[in-house]
Amino acid sequence: MPLRLVIYACLLAFAGWSLAIEPGQVQRRDLTLSTAKLKQPLTIAMASDLHVGAPHVGRAALRRLVERINEANPDLILLPGDFMIQGVLGGTQVAPEDLAADLAGLHARLGVFATLGNHDWHFDGPRVRRALEQVGIRVLENEALELPESGLWLAGIGDDMTGHAEPAAAFAAVPEGAGVIAMLHDPANAPDLPASTRVALAGHTHGGQIRLPFVGALIVPGRSAREDAYGWIPGSSVPTWVSSGVGTSILPIRFNCPPEFVVLRLANKETS
Repeated sequence: MPLRLVIYACLLAFAGWSLAIEPGQVQRRDLTLSTAKLKQPLTIAMASDLHVGAPHVGRAALRRLVERINEANPDLILLPGDFMIQGVLGGTQVAPEDLAADLAGLHARLGVFATLGNHDWHFDGPRVRRALEQVGIRVLENEALELPESGLWLAGIGDDMTGHAEPAAAFAAVPEGAGVIAMLHDPANAPDLPASTRVALAGHTHGGQIRLPFVGALIVPGRSAREDAYGWIPGSSVPTWVSSGVGTSILPIRFNCPPEFVVLRLANKETS
């Protein structure tokens, strides 16, 4: 077979996999982290960058995702932003009220919480917030609250790219020495987290959507470094997981970077 035909065949296979298959294969990513002074183990589910209306993330797919998250029986559910789409190729806009109605099916004993992402603000941040809160999903924008019976606080940090991130304000109400779980849309704010943060969960980067061998993320939106685009941020003083997210942005394509939702089990260092 001529080399040119081999190259064409490889390009066709790449396009077919990256456009038609991998973006629809949402993985469950199970993580475990030991931390100090937990009253009891805690299971956290996190799904970032839903981008509902992007190819592969219609409302039926969103409802299936809700079922899978509930099956993990989490104590706490975090949704760190980018519910909306803007101009993704082949996408169909879904009203925030409609996607919120589907997310209303999420259940966790400590609650379901969200932050807003840059795409939510570009669409209509206040409207997205209203839609989520009307179905019982609490939006934390640069604020914190105590999680009942856990001995922990939850802090939500606003979006960095649109200028809504105020980490200091998010932690202002947290008592000194209290353990904190941080939810942030953009990992660019991870260096601003105080040492009392037990774990941080972020999205925004989509892992780059395309990850090349020896290179990593092809494109990283925002201020984060390429090596911080996916997984545990190396060298971070606070354990920070950056998710590849669920949906896609701009181009509905993924390669070597499947979509995911995360199930994190926090265990106690003293007993684990």
